[in-house]
Amino acid sequence: MAVPLFSAQFHTSILTQPLPSSRSFYVGKRLSCSSSSTSMEHHESKFKEFPYASVPHRELMVELVSTVENRLGEALLPCTLPSHVQYFENESATAHASLYVRSGNSSSQVDFILGSWVHCNLPTGGALNITSLSAYLRPSTDAPNFLIEVIRSSPTTLILILDLPPRKDLVQHPDYLKTFYEETQLDKQRQLLEKLPEVKPYFSSSLYIRSLVSPSAILVSIETEPSQAIRIDEIIQDHISPVAKVMLDTWLDLCACTERRLTDDESADLAKRDRIIKNKTIEIDLESSFPRLFGQEVANQVLGVLREIYNS
Repeated sequence: MAVPLFSAQFHTSILTQPLPSSRSFYVGKRLSCSSSSTSMEHHESKFKEFPYASVPHRELMVELVSTVENRLGEALLPCTLPSHVQYFENESATAHASLYVRSGNSSSQVDFILGSWVHCNLPTGGALNITSLSAYLRPSTDAPNFLIEVIRSSPTTLILILDLPPRKDLVQHPDYLKTFYEETQLDKQRQLLEKLPEVKPYFSSSLYIRSLVSPSAILVSIETEPSQAIRIDEIIQDHISPVAKVMLDTWLDLCACTERRLTDDESADLAKRDRIIKNKTIEIDLESSFPRLFGQEVANQVLGVLREIYNS
């Protein structure tokens, strides 16, 4: 869950099927992002197990989460989600999900990191498995956020969303485009993946979602022949994992751990924009998909907690 929590807006065709019951200027000042793991004890939730992911898929997600936590160190507070939000399922046990949230401390530019996985049986057979990790920054900086989401609806298909979503208009602020997307050469990462014959561009059915991603966003679908299911995991391990690590390292170095000073008015405008996007995520995605997946009672409990996090 991220800009796309459970990414129903990216995979609407599957999730809508009936389911079984149930003037800011750049300042090159480095912030104190620790390179060692936080000494604070925090709850190791079921989230980090990624129980329904294949081994390469699980290893990718675990490494990305660990990289963020180790790099940010004590800048992140422990996860304090209620146990019934850290893991939940529907009555018929055909849909399961886990959430993981760690907020930034008061001196951190990081607002919070949010990880999730969801598994649900499909009426056509098989299962839908989604894993995601996103990191949101506070309006004390206008640097981009981070997002990765991996969606698998069969052993031979995969959709990847990987991006540093911008938080400023790139036409009005060409220096922003230059700093975060041109000088970092992030588009080369997309080009690397698109060289693979199994990879094709992926287009969300939501024009709103398309407006949120950066010019260098990686939105691709990957499909192999039924007899080559193992190829998907090879692509995750040999191609997606290196690209994701480059993009995460770029975000940590240039966004999370570098200060960008804003005026009070700029910060207020940015906070308003961030809040709109977060609430829109719940409105256009979760309010419809969660009750269908998990039942209204569970959905109300989880969405209530998410609203508090998004609007704190």
